[in-house]
Amino acid sequence: MKVIVRAMEEGDLAAADHVFRVAFGTFLRMPEPERFGGDLEFHRPRFRADPSAAFVAERAGEVVGSNFATGWGSVGFFGPLSVRPDLWNKGIGQSLVVQALERFEAWGTRHAGLFTFADSAKHLALYRRFDFHPRSLTAILSAALPGKDQIPPQDRPVPPQRYSELKPAEQATALAECRELADQIHPGLDLTPEISAVARLGFGDTLFLPDACGLGGFAICHCGPGTEAGSGACFVKFGCVLPGAGASQRFEGLLATCEAFAALQGLNRVVAGVSTARAEAYGRMLNRGFTTFLQGVAMHRPNEPGYHSPDALVMDDWR
Repeated sequence: MKVIVRAMEEGDLAAADHVFRVAFGTFLRMPEPERFGGDLEFHRPRFRADPSAAFVAERAGEVVGSNFATGWGSVGFFGPLSVRPDLWNKGIGQSLVVQALERFEAWGTRHAGLFTFADSAKHLALYRRFDFHPRSLTAILSAALPGKDQIPPQDRPVPPQRYSELKPAEQATALAECRELADQIHPGLDLTPEISAVARLGFGDTLFLPDACGLGGFAICHCGPGTEAGSGACFVKFGCVLPGAGASQRFEGLLATCEAFAALQGLNRVVAGVSTARAEAYGRMLNRGFTTFLQGVAMHRPNEPGYHSPDALVMDDWR
């Protein structure tokens, strides 16, 4: 029966989310595959952030797969890509990749990537067909936080500066400063769409780290169920600091800012991804008490590191 790939619609979300959970749960051999991911969500947040970058595969009127493209200026990545298990190995995944690549071309993406299972020859071979190359591991880490009631009043963190608390004119200035900082991390990198979507849709907030030179860093965070964080978690979707002298101290400050924000929200852990190629960022997170609970490989097109380099003090992952 013919499979068509088309733009996702609001009414597709429940079916696409179910296929995603069953597909990943089946691949990971979970006893109840449909429970994969718990109450964290990828589909609704990404669709609502940019419906034009969400795609489904449909067969006989049923949604049997989906994929999402994400654009951060000159950088783009796709996923999670999923196909109903009984239709694996029938070319549906390749068709969904093509849709994402066409979106990258329309955006003018110069460096594309994805996150996949490092130990799956099948997945690596699929993406190699489209000239994606495996480069470095990405660790997804978590750090536990003390409960808000366990912190003595004198030790409670100072509330960080937040995008949601700025006036419209101040938000415009903050976005420009974030673009300028991100461009120093990688030419053309722009987190404006991500910051705006989190604010517009109420997924969490963007935190700012002040510095003597102005903006020292920022972190885009999702909070709680119904987002990419899940219950009890603050997920750092993206975080970076100004490179150069003092960057190490700024990165420690940004981690502390994320922890303070999470604690003040009553959350019990911070979750963030980091490329192991970013040796200092990875090491500092481990030293701070973060532990890895999931690991995959970042694949790049072209076969270049992009901002996955030893001196890049950046948190993110391309799931």
